[in-house]
Amino acid sequence: MGYALGIDVGGTSIKAGIFTLEGDLEATKSIPTDELTNEAAFADVTSALTDLIGTCGAKPEDIVALGLDVPGPVNAKGEVGFFPNIKLDAPRFERALKGAFPKAVTAFINDANAAALGEMWMGAAKLYENFVMLTLGTGVGGGIVTNGQLVAGHVGAAGELGHLTMNPDETETCGCGRKGCLEQYASASGIVRLYKQACEAANATPCPLSGRSDSYAVFQAMGAGDPQAKWAISSMLEYLARAMANIACVVDPECFVIGGGVVGSFDVFKDELKQRYQAHCLSVCKDIKIVPATLGNQAGMYGAAMCALDKER
Repeated sequence: MGYALGIDVGGTSIKAGIFTLEGDLEATKSIPTDELTNEAAFADVTSALTDLIGTCGAKPEDIVALGLDVPGPVNAKGEVGFFPNIKLDAPRFERALKGAFPKAVTAFINDANAAALGEMWMGAAKLYENFVMLTLGTGVGGGIVTNGQLVAGHVGAAGELGHLTMNPDETETCGCGRKGCLEQYASASGIVRLYKQACEAANATPCPLSGRSDSYAVFQAMGAGDPQAKWAISSMLEYLARAMANIACVVDPECFVIGGGVVGSFDVFKDELKQRYQAHCLSVCKDIKIVPATLGNQAGMYGAAMCALDKER
């Protein structure tokens, strides 16, 4: 019996899952990592992956597909670009994985694109061939699927929806080096930033925050009647809705799938987001569905496995 591995490569850990060829997730494992740039680090990962597949009674030669999602651009040929937030020697790591799992076809995919594929395979987008996924986390990521196919673009930058310019008058700089990007407003950190700005302008004391991405606390504050929190959330939704209206003009999706950490508050903001989106979109696009992602932080693993399986087939 063959299996696939889906591997979500992060800055401090790898999340891996072993899947049947039909897409059933059999087991998962979190593997702490440092810099994936040397043979010792590669050996630690391959050893942990071997332990993982062993929990299902599988052997290394049973792995027929191995997909890796990474936080950086990957073009349509599966070629990786740069990794701004992690230390990864992708060619050497791939060789180490091929050595450990000799029958596996390997494939790289951008992390947000992997989440989109995962939701299409086994999540909220199973019924759609044309959709856009927006992941609202520390930043804003995106994945575009048209006619059942992921759109990667020439250099793998298709779907970098967090870097749509939404406010040309912004004075603060985004992590990409530009100003006024969507993720400066619609991410978890963007919500906190907007909230702090509102509190400063109103000379109000902000609610306790555990960190710069604690959007959950801002949503709780809004529920408790905090006017600055309400303004911040409404501002975030306005930026997001305008971006979605513009995206709809280009892509014409059947639905938008909202993922990332902020989706935990989806029931709180879904109606206002829909109203604001319909206020800005073309009339023919007003009935596009807006749905929450369902696979959580496992979506990338699913999508990475699916990407490799498609290549294997």
